[in-house]
Amino acid sequence: MLDGLHPVKTESLKDVCIKRFEGLILSGAFTAGEKLPPERELAKRLGVSRPVVHEALVDVAAKGLVTITPRKGAMVNDFRRKGSVSLLVSLLEYHDGKLDARLVEGLLNMRMLMEVENARLAARHRTAAQMAEFRKLLAAEAAVDRDAVQEITVLDFEFHLTLAISTDNLLYPLMLNSFRPVYTNLSGQFFRDSDVVEKVFAFHKKIVSALANQDEQLAADLMRRMLVHGEDRLRRMISK
Repeated sequence: MLDGLHPVKTESLKDVCIKRFEGLILSGAFTAGEKLPPERELAKRLGVSRPVVHEALVDVAAKGLVTITPRKGAMVNDFRRKGSVSLLVSLLEYHDGKLDARLVEGLLNMRMLMEVENARLAARHRTAAQMAEFRKLLAAEAAVDRDAVQEITVLDFEFHLTLAISTDNLLYPLMLNSFRPVYTNLSGQFFRDSDVVEKVFAFHKKIVSALANQDEQLAADLMRRMLVHGEDRLRRMISK
């Protein structure tokens, strides 16, 4: 009866300030090249302490939205030139979790380039231990409730992450992990359809078979076909 009574979590003042600054910059209220008001003035306007404002600006600077120069203050950047991967999550949150068409298109294009190469390299470099991991994932996919969207989304991400790890390239899994929040947001949209789940899991089985045979071309082709199938579905959802 009381399982749902968890502690109530509230955002820290720093997190609130971070989102406020991100919203002002991403909305264009603060434009590229514009200097932000001094920290003391920002603190007064926001009703928080100056250290809180400073910590928030440091976080925003780490994402590439502003550049902080000692004794000169913070200058707004063109995030397309200065932004880091961590900014993707902020972009998604700025749209309240909604899928912005330009952002999605860019992510899909980048995913196609990276994941097809991951499949090819995984077929070349996968180890016996990694093949055992893939078979374990396939068994979990076969057993999962088709209405358990969150569990399916996690399994799908673990499949792609294991594939990235199997490339023997340290950067690929790190890059994929950086996109985890955005990736799972996107994939969770179309896993609500059980027909889509079955088709994706069927592709996973074929890709694992290609990996077992170390067939690089087939693994890459299967990955490309699976991604195209998912992209077409996602685009139709966004257009509604």
